[in-house]
Parts: sequence; C-alpha cells; structure tokens
Amino acid sequence: MTRLAHQIYIYSLTALTLVVFIAMGLYGMKYYSTPLSDRFFHAQNELLKPSGIIGHGAGMAGSFLMIVGVFGYMARKRIRRFSRIGVLKYWLEFHIFLCTLGPILVLYHTTFKFGGLVAISFWSMVAVVISGVIGRFIYLQIPRTMQGRALNLNELKILKAQFYPDLQQQFHLDNEFVDFLDHAFSQETELYGGSFFRKAFSRIRFERRLKKSTRKKLKEKNVSPKDTRKIIRMIHKEIALSRSIAWLSTLQNALGYWHVIHLPFALIMLVIMIIHIAVALLFGYKWIF
Repeated sequence: MTRLAHQIYIYSLTALTLVVFIAMGLYGMKYYSTPLSDRFFHAQNELLKPSGIIGHGAGMAGSFLMIVGVFGYMARKRIRRFSRIGVLKYWLEFHIFLCTLGPILVLYHTTFKFGGLVAISFWSMVAVVISGVIGRFIYLQIPRTMQGRALNLNELKILKAQFYPDLQQQFHLDNEFVDFLDHAFSQETELYGGSFFRKAFSRIRFERRLKKSTRKKLKEKNVSPKDTRKIIRMIHKEIALSRSIAWLSTLQNALGYWHVIHLPFALIMLVIMIIHIAVALLFGYKWIF
C-alpha cells in the first residue's frame, strides 16, 4: 500500500466513525435527552429503544464489529497460518477502527442507560477503549518494520548510523552542516533526565530550537525550500529514533504491563456481552428476522 493509499485508508475509516457517531447522535438527540420515565411516550421510542429496530440493530452491529475486531486481529497475530495475510500494521489499524465504531454503536443501543450485569460489560468496554488509546500511543513509540515487527536495539543503532551518510548523499551537504547537527543531537541526551513533564517540555523546546536553527543554517547555504522540508522531516525521524533508543526498555516494559490490563477487560466485556445476547435470545427478543 502506497503512502497516499494508506492516508486515504486511515482518513476513510476515521471519517466513517465520525459520521456514524454524529449522525446517530443528531437523529436521536431529543430521545436520548428525554428523562427515562418519559421515553415510553416519545415518538422515537419504538425505533431507538434497546429492543427497537434501530436500537437493537445498533447493538447487533456493534457486537459483531467488536467480535470481528478482537478475534480477527488475535488470529492474524497469533496463528501462524494467517501470518502472511496482509501487513500486521494495517490489521491493527482495522482492529482499532472496528473496536472504536463497535462501542459507539453499543453506546447508542444502551440509550445511555446502564444497569445490572450489562453495566459491568459496558464499563469494561470503556476501559478497553481507553487502554487501547494508551496502548496505541506506546505502540507508536517503538519503531517497527512494515510487517509490524518491533526493531531491536541493534537494528535501531544501525538505522541511526545511516542518518548522516544518507543526509550527505541525498542533499550533498558539507561536513560543517553535519558537525552542526551532530553537536545539536549531542545536547539531546540531556533531555532524558528528570520528571516526565520536565522531559516533555524540554523535548518540545529542543525540537523547536533545532528546527529554527536548521532552517537558518540551510538558508545560509542556499538550500531550496523543498529540500529544507525534506531535511527537517529526516531530522524529526532522527529525534524519534534517538528517543526510541533511550526509552526502548521502558517502552517494552510498559507495553507488557499494558497487555496485562487490556486483555482481561476485553475478555470480561466479550463474555458478558455473549451472556447478554444469549439471555435476550432466550427471552424471545428478535430483530427484523
């Protein structure tokens, strides 16, 4: 998949999620904002109540999306037979899409009313979504191959060693500019001490200062604006690579702890959801079938 095709893919999934969320919210805004005691008399009750055509359908669709999203990604990741089907990175992105849109539909299915055993499933679902966002952030901090495999420390160091040769080969920059960048990156190591907030603030300040000074230096050397933008992008990647090398073990440990939290909540949500569906079928609740 090309970079442009991947961007279209991501934007399409994001747009579809937002459209469904906004459209259902606008359509049922008056009903969802009506007190529970008065909803029975609302004109949209037969459509939007949990057993209504739209409400029930949203619950079924949301449950289906979450089941496919969870077990599809797990199968691709853990079963060797499926290891060559698509790129793991794209599977993860589709998993995130399904497990974001699914909970949105389930939320509208509940009509924002939670109670009993279903409440445990719902709040487990909320915990899964929140932990998923955190996990995605951690995941993105660890450089990976196109197939989704995390790079080890030696591979990261090899990539870092290629930075200056690639920069000189592509843009024919002199040794003075390389020495300038090397000196700037040597100061970056000072950012890894202190508290998290101090490191984050120092990093933002460092990147802004480096970007400004690099643009100034390139302008002095009469480098074109187009090449300047490319060089700045390479520098950003180099900064991210340095950060990954410095924090690799911490990030790997954090991802391990994240799995311990994320997976149990997902299993609790799925088990209770299946029980809920089974009970609904036993009591004769049907959709349009």
